[in-house]
Amino acid sequence: MLDTLFFVVLPYLSLLLFFLVGISRYRKRPFSVTSLSSQFLENRKHFWSTVPFHYGLIGVLTIHLAGLLIPDTILAWNASHARLLFLEVTGLALGILALVGLINSIKRRLQLPRMKVVTNTSDWVLLVLLLIQIVLGILVAINHSWGSSWFAASASPWLWSLFTLSPDTAYVATMPLLVKLHIINAWIIIGYFPFTRLIHVLVVPNPYLWRKTQVVLWHRDRKTVRIKD
Repeated sequence: MLDTLFFVVLPYLSLLLFFLVGISRYRKRPFSVTSLSSQFLENRKHFWSTVPFHYGLIGVLTIHLAGLLIPDTILAWNASHARLLFLEVTGLALGILALVGLINSIKRRLQLPRMKVVTNTSDWVLLVLLLIQIVLGILVAINHSWGSSWFAASASPWLWSLFTLSPDTAYVATMPLLVKLHIINAWIIIGYFPFTRLIHVLVVPNPYLWRKTQVVLWHRDRKTVRIKD
């Protein structure tokens, strides 16, 4: 019954919230679909939080997506121990990179008074969920080796069974507890996603990942401007 609750009911409920709330928010409150960037409030710590977090997370998600869309290719790639080891080490390194960025982001919001003002309850809930998810992912990579292979062989068929409306929990029922917690928390994040500022990634491109550094021109003498942290 628990397997059905966490690996059938929860995924469908999360996807329902993801699409219904996301579409409704975009149609009724389009101006709320924004990242609400705080870069203009403080830039140095912002750089060392958002850059490693985004690159690390995007890299990890790309590996997961490849395991979902081209599992046979991933398994063929992993047939070579050297290639398998390369993929595993790369995934772990990207996860650690994302964790460093997220921790820096949390510290930035805790240490800077002006950041506390613009950080609401929804932001803190999201940060905690992401922190749990990344830590669980790293623990899975460390404690249960060759994740790219068993993801392609077990998690991918289970996910496709959900998408084809014929859910089969047999693929995930015997997975280790850490893996199950990682999966459950992922679905919680997906369900919570449309209620957060992260929703902006679905409607706008992300050129800030590769664009040149922005130049800010001051029209006043900075020495005469009182700056508070």
